[in-house]
Amino acid sequence: MKIALFGGSFDPVHSEHIRMAQAAVSALGLDKLIVMPSYQAPHKAFGAHAEGKYRLEMCKIAFGKHDFAEVSDYELKAGGTSYTYLTCRAFAEKYPGSELFFLVGADMLSDFFTWKAPDDILAHATIAACGRGEALDPHLHEMFLARFGKDFAEIPFTGEAVSSTEIRVALAFGKRPNALCDGVYDYIRTHGLYAYPAIAPALALETEARREHSFRVAKLACRRARSLGIGEEKALLAAALHDCAKSVPAESPYLAGFTPPDEVPAPVLHQYTGAYIAEHTFGIRDEEILDAIRYHASGREDMTPLGKLIYLSDLLEEERRFPMVEYLRDLFWQDPDRCLEESLRYQLDYLQKTGGPVYWRSAAAYEWAKAHLKQ
Repeated sequence: MKIALFGGSFDPVHSEHIRMAQAAVSALGLDKLIVMPSYQAPHKAFGAHAEGKYRLEMCKIAFGKHDFAEVSDYELKAGGTSYTYLTCRAFAEKYPGSELFFLVGADMLSDFFTWKAPDDILAHATIAACGRGEALDPHLHEMFLARFGKDFAEIPFTGEAVSSTEIRVALAFGKRPNALCDGVYDYIRTHGLYAYPAIAPALALETEARREHSFRVAKLACRRARSLGIGEEKALLAAALHDCAKSVPAESPYLAGFTPPDEVPAPVLHQYTGAYIAEHTFGIRDEEILDAIRYHASGREDMTPLGKLIYLSDLLEEERRFPMVEYLRDLFWQDPDRCLEESLRYQLDYLQKTGGPVYWRSAAAYEWAKAHLKQ
């Protein structure tokens, strides 16, 4: 019997998971494919965003029409960090004499060398790999054989680059992601998954164009957050609410009791009113989130990692157009601290050339960023 284990967060399960599974069944001649939501993936420091019971049910809905698939709660019941070598051991014992595969995407295959006990995994199963938005690196076969003395099975399929992170952001913004089947989407809506009470009313204060800008900022911030050690929820809330006061007039009841700081240029004032509304109207109490909103337009000295992320995501979201934007976008992924320094320098140079008001906090932020980078 040929069996493949298909593990992952499935947070949420989407169309590319289904297509990947179908390709594996066809290419490997599988008798069974076991879909297994992890309790917590070791490479995801902040864990899953929906509880295991919900991710399990979503997998059952998504794979329910496919006879080849079986959904297992093995890793959810095991709890703790879901290590693949333990799972492969357990299923090799459960199905003695079967040919066992473990299905991964190209992104995970490249990291396999760093997994816990990779030799133990390969003693019980063969890695089977699909492309995920890009073809597999042909040199990986040589690297696998040289390191492990065993090759992986390549599945001739290159899926679309569907991002679970972007799906979660879209759901938080009340959008309907195309990559979710109707049953999974309905289940998410029914159980209020990936929703945050503050986001919808905050977006209601913005124009349609501003809401779309906030959505793009949130997508970029959440894509970069984990690699910077920042929780996705913090990045999402700060990005979604960063411009909530952009269209709110000074006489609005939302700003009753607000006192602006001294010498704040008009284009920057909305960062302060936004933090005020986020706290006093929408109940945000996390000071790190409030701080990121409060200084997202100007920056400040001693910026937090979240503050830097929101400042840069606001400046560099995909619809922004200015002379240095592509250079800064490259730096954003390579060296965010250098990107911050260069962005602040660009902002100050632009204001000086155009005669715009230079806010002292931006100048102080630039000096701090330069000193911080040197250290």
